[in-house]
Amino acid sequence: MSVKIIQERLNLYQCASVQEEAQALREITQEVALAALARTDFFKYAAFHGGTCLRILYGLNRFSEDLDFTLKQPDNGFQVESYISNLAVEFKAFGFELEVIDRSEAELPVKKVFLKDNSIGKVLKLKHLKSDRSEKKIKIKLEIDTNPPDHAGYESKMVDFPFIFSLTALDRSSLFAGKIHALLSRIYVKGRDWYDFLWYLRNKDFINLKYLSSALDQQGPWQGQKLTVDQNWVVEALTEKIKNLDWDNAIKDVLKFIKPLEVKSVELWNKELFLAQLEKYLKEKKDHN
Repeated sequence: MSVKIIQERLNLYQCASVQEEAQALREITQEVALAALARTDFFKYAAFHGGTCLRILYGLNRFSEDLDFTLKQPDNGFQVESYISNLAVEFKAFGFELEVIDRSEAELPVKKVFLKDNSIGKVLKLKHLKSDRSEKKIKIKLEIDTNPPDHAGYESKMVDFPFIFSLTALDRSSLFAGKIHALLSRIYVKGRDWYDFLWYLRNKDFINLKYLSSALDQQGPWQGQKLTVDQNWVVEALTEKIKNLDWDNAIKDVLKFIKPLEVKSVELWNKELFLAQLEKYLKEKKDHN
């Protein structure tokens, strides 16, 4: 019965390519992982955030790879082992033969766990992946930040697959702040961040400036500088980043995570487009206030 649930879910995606089918399988696996964690007390201590959070909870129109979590309070001794063992048990009930690999290092604040499965594709009816199933191996990374920035906001969200459950996530303004921190602090180009940035701008989300300030002080080029982060500072920093970004690389990164209908739109990305969208967002927020 559980495998049937997974098959029915996969059919709803109406995948048109190998890439879409592989992404759908990964996303279904992510949802099962969240459900498994929700059966424990994990969300008593941790909150969901990142691109996959936007995809699953808010319908972001791009696929995502990893599951990102942050503790609500710093805890360098946070243990992931019990949650890992529970994941394997829960996945088995849905037809997965999950390999769970803990790559966490005691001295580092971000705990890393890798989920790998090469079994579920063998029991599903796949339309596009090769008949020998050589391309169907699912790999997902779980990251848990045990030393989170201060001033996060949280909310409880309901998810209805593979069964109805509740989880804790960062609220939208904190999610937006976290995304801006990533945009400003990454030393490499990740186009998916900029795709998400446009989503936040279109939805006119507020920025949790206190959370952003704490994150910037904790990690990145402004670490330890105790900045006074207000809207003007954010706009200036984003403008500088947009003007100097390698937009060709940004486009290349995001293309494999979107559907064909969006490709033409993404290929229009450049600094002028993003600066215009940022200006539009600021004007609309000002008019709204």
